[in-house]
Amino acid sequence: MTEHTAKQNVARLSIASNAFLTIAKFIVGFLIGSVSIISEGIHSGMDLLASVIAYFSVKKSALPPDVDHAFGHGKYEDASGLIEALLIVLAAGIIVWEAIQKLIYGGTALSTGLLYAGMIVMGVSAICNFFVSQKLMKVAKQTDSIALESDAWHLRTDVLTSLGVVIGLILIQITGLTFLDSIIAIIVALMILREAYHLIRRSFADLMDESLDEEEVCKIKDIICRHQNIYTNYHSLKTRKAGPDKFVEFHLMMPHATPLEDAHHVLQEIENEIKAEIPRVTVIVHLDPCDGRCKRDACTFFCRIKTE
Repeated sequence: MTEHTAKQNVARLSIASNAFLTIAKFIVGFLIGSVSIISEGIHSGMDLLASVIAYFSVKKSALPPDVDHAFGHGKYEDASGLIEALLIVLAAGIIVWEAIQKLIYGGTALSTGLLYAGMIVMGVSAICNFFVSQKLMKVAKQTDSIALESDAWHLRTDVLTSLGVVIGLILIQITGLTFLDSIIAIIVALMILREAYHLIRRSFADLMDESLDEEEVCKIKDIICRHQNIYTNYHSLKTRKAGPDKFVEFHLMMPHATPLEDAHHVLQEIENEIKAEIPRVTVIVHLDPCDGRCKRDACTFFCRIKTE
């Protein structure tokens, strides 16, 4: 199974699971009159929409570079992650509004006789979301897919919020305090907003071409420095990310008398080593000539001529 096929298959699984849970939560929520279960239905509905967006984004990001997208289609996944996060914010806002309205003005009377049905639905939801999120996260890590990772975090949050609703329904069954339903719904919304913040931050960072993480940048620098006995200097190292695709660019200064064939051989070695350490990376190297007549004391970069 190819990487892209695995991503699309797990995205389809997420769509099917969310569709089933959304329908089940709405039916039971309206039968009971529970705003916390209905709020979870809204959450699952947003997750369903997010899963559909994730599915189409991973399909689009799998397309090869073309005339209009010379650097590939990886940013479709970043845009998907941002849209999913904004959908979470919208869902949280709806949940808080409904819960506050019910606290202030009251609402449909809670059918305590059907609370067990609500507990069963939320328990099934927690179990389904746990297993689907595990599968999503596994494939997301293997393929470095922010769209699938966002979807996985949605479902992991659903696991916690579903368990929270179950606990709330148990408390209502024991105490008869139906206002706990709205309080639990607001707590669910706050947990959702926390998740949305982290997803927005990460998606926006990739869309704004933020550098790769420090660990990967250090790997790149180490690889370049392995060959420092051949070149004289390197500078202007730049990195960025577009979905699962990564880009590295830097300048390499070679002694001016170095034959072009030898310089190309060095570049090829460095490029191959970087690609072996970092998957789905594109390396662009600019060659600069160096005659050693610079102001060496003013040089802030590594320089073999300066150290010699």
